[in-house]
Amino acid sequence: MRKFHHCKPQTFITLLVVLASVSSVCSQIQPNTTSKRLLPQEEGYFVYLSPDSDSLIWWAAEDLAQDIAAITNTAAQVAVAEALLADLPGIYVGNFSDSDITTKSCWECFEIDYVKGSLIVTGGDVRGTVYGIFDLAEQLGISPWKWWADVPLPKSATLDFQIPVDGYREQPAVQYRGIFLNDEDWGLQPWAAKTLETEVGDIGPKTYEKIFQLLLRLKANTIWPAMHPSTKAFYTISGNKEMAAQYHIYVGTSHAEPMLRNNVDEWSKKEMGEYNYAANASRIDAYWQERIEELDEQDKFLVTIGMRGIHDSGMTGASTIEDRVSLLEKIINSQRNILEQSLDAPADRIPQMFIPYKEVLYLFNNGLQVPEDVTLVWPDDNYGYIRRLSDKTEQLRPGGSGVYYHLSYWGRPHDYLWLSTTQPGLIWYEMKRAYANGARKIWIANVGDIKPAEYNMEFFLDLAWDIDEVNPKNHLTAWASREFGTQHSEEIAAIMSEYYRLAMLRKPEYMGWSQTEPTTQIKQTAFLDTPYGELTRRVTNYQALYDRVEKVSKLLNSNQQAAFFQLVAYPVKCATRINHKFLYNQQALMADTHEKKLEFDRLALEAYQEIVRLTNQYNREVNDGKWNHMMDLSPRNLPVYQAPPFEYSISQVPSAKPETTPLFLKGSDYAKAKGQQGFEWQSIEGLGYTCSAVTLAPFVNEHFESLPELTYELEIDQPGEYHLEVRCLPTHANDGNHQLSISVNGAALTTHNLNTKGRSEAWKQNVLRNYQAIQVKVKLNKGMNKLTLSVNQTGIVIDQLAVIPVSMPLPYEIPVKK
Repeated sequence: MRKFHHCKPQTFITLLVVLASVSSVCSQIQPNTTSKRLLPQEEGYFVYLSPDSDSLIWWAAEDLAQDIAAITNTAAQVAVAEALLADLPGIYVGNFSDSDITTKSCWECFEIDYVKGSLIVTGGDVRGTVYGIFDLAEQLGISPWKWWADVPLPKSATLDFQIPVDGYREQPAVQYRGIFLNDEDWGLQPWAAKTLETEVGDIGPKTYEKIFQLLLRLKANTIWPAMHPSTKAFYTISGNKEMAAQYHIYVGTSHAEPMLRNNVDEWSKKEMGEYNYAANASRIDAYWQERIEELDEQDKFLVTIGMRGIHDSGMTGASTIEDRVSLLEKIINSQRNILEQSLDAPADRIPQMFIPYKEVLYLFNNGLQVPEDVTLVWPDDNYGYIRRLSDKTEQLRPGGSGVYYHLSYWGRPHDYLWLSTTQPGLIWYEMKRAYANGARKIWIANVGDIKPAEYNMEFFLDLAWDIDEVNPKNHLTAWASREFGTQHSEEIAAIMSEYYRLAMLRKPEYMGWSQTEPTTQIKQTAFLDTPYGELTRRVTNYQALYDRVEKVSKLLNSNQQAAFFQLVAYPVKCATRINHKFLYNQQALMADTHEKKLEFDRLALEAYQEIVRLTNQYNREVNDGKWNHMMDLSPRNLPVYQAPPFEYSISQVPSAKPETTPLFLKGSDYAKAKGQQGFEWQSIEGLGYTCSAVTLAPFVNEHFESLPELTYELEIDQPGEYHLEVRCLPTHANDGNHQLSISVNGAALTTHNLNTKGRSEAWKQNVLRNYQAIQVKVKLNKGMNKLTLSVNQTGIVIDQLAVIPVSMPLPYEIPVKK
């Protein structure tokens, strides 16, 4: 048997060293597994704890025992044991005096063994032990979402576990893994204030307790608390920080909230003056120091350093780039002095992160010096595409790097606060690329209100735990199996995959073709009914998806309906109906008879009314109103959520008789691929509108002198001039210099830049449609033509191609053959 040493209790100073490398002592092992059955005793099932068990381990063990009792309809209880009891089978948690199975001190690792009819769970620390307990729970089919999405417990006469002969061990791939509660004004905050925690009237300790329990079940450990004007600051509500300490959760704050302060709620301009460090440094320093001095030995924290303006605005006090860089360096130096003085520890032993968000990234790229021990947390562009990652020199920094990633967003060019439709394949690709380039310290996902981002949140956190084992297809199927049983898992996974794919081309929140900041009005969609049938096809595809949801729902048990509604039916049906609302409205305006117009108007209005009904069902009916005020059908009351009919001018392109049939290809339809320098082309299942977009692997950032190529064969009926459109995902390069080169029939390459700068109009269009289009005119011969695409570096993802006669318009949707 393997022998490790038990983890000693951590002291305060030990907790400060939270940015040390994740230990590799407890690496995973994956031998063949066998089914092991846990038998009850005469009194029922037992979970035995070692005498020194932390209260958090007691909570997790009691939770598991309660679930075992409910699953088996047999008594189950938690007890203390000094040693392994040879004749008394049970689940033994901790290090026992007569066992040679212990776990060496390592960050959040755990080990599970099966010995003489008993399961033994040991952890390298308290959270690791808790994760081990919940790992067993998931093996029994217990969902982490049992409370948050009302997923019922399975029923079974026996308790069977899949355990390798030599047991198994796990540890996290990323050290700090968590979520940011954000833009909570329309869901989490009103639900907490009016439904769950009316005595506080806000997101208080009762709400956070449920959130922290969920995080532990998902093997996460970090929270950035809610911080909008609707919500009081986390540290100002009695019981919040104590609850985080009780559940061993690290508290951090967003890019806009340095030094654990919530400026929106806590900075008073009337009493404190301007939030301008150049003019008011001493008052701001005192404000920061006051919060740091409130921390005590039980608190776990990650301190954001740097400075922006109040509520996510730009920093004030300097005008030129040079002055801003200088001022920000001065601020960081002052903050580190405050931390050292208040916590009585060297700055390089206090966990800090710097988040170069929006204009701060520009300052970083212009020479801003951030201390080497500080973790660089790279943000995406708010729409799922990471702006920058550590280069090879930066990857040597002791503080390492991480990622702040959006699964929900309020802002330009348009919010997506209602449904959660970020494609898991995109999350997988961007986070795998981040990990390959050294982002292994901190991963934070902006999850909005948590609901209805349940699946995306879990997928993100599972990647952070086990980056090598998680992939979009298998994970989605396993999730559906755990939530709803194996009988329907393949179909539910397929439904959700298509839901994410259709939204990849246009999220439900963007179907009004309007924008925010400033807000614009509804206009015609870009789906062309002539000559491509795009509009009708999208109506049909969504209706087919809706019908599949209805069919599965009728096959599920009554106790599964609440969970299915929250996790599948509500998002899929609402995505369907908001698409129908706009597409039917457009068809009404194009109708050639009054009768057709009235019929399409009716269908558009019914689609809107169903969204209203479904949302009312979510709030008022599911589990007797448990989620009342959680779901809002019109966050920020933007035009996209309004009732039809909408009036706008129609400019549908008339049908044109093509000279030849257009060619529509997937990026993966290449005839020949040539890699370079150990990099090879790979089709990524579940990525892009085709769900098979191609890119170079491995995903580490690399430039090429000799270019990797893909060659496509184009069979053309008629010679002539054609539009060639190549669609790539709008990914970003560190140097902003992704380039795609095109050659037809051996002609000289033409090179095209893929990246946009800042929040330009081109970038806005790219993120709203999830593609960067390269469009050129080419002359093609009758018969076989060869198209070669070349790229200058990794990180470029080719999704679709279209070859269309110049007499025809370019489509919004390149259809996908299935």
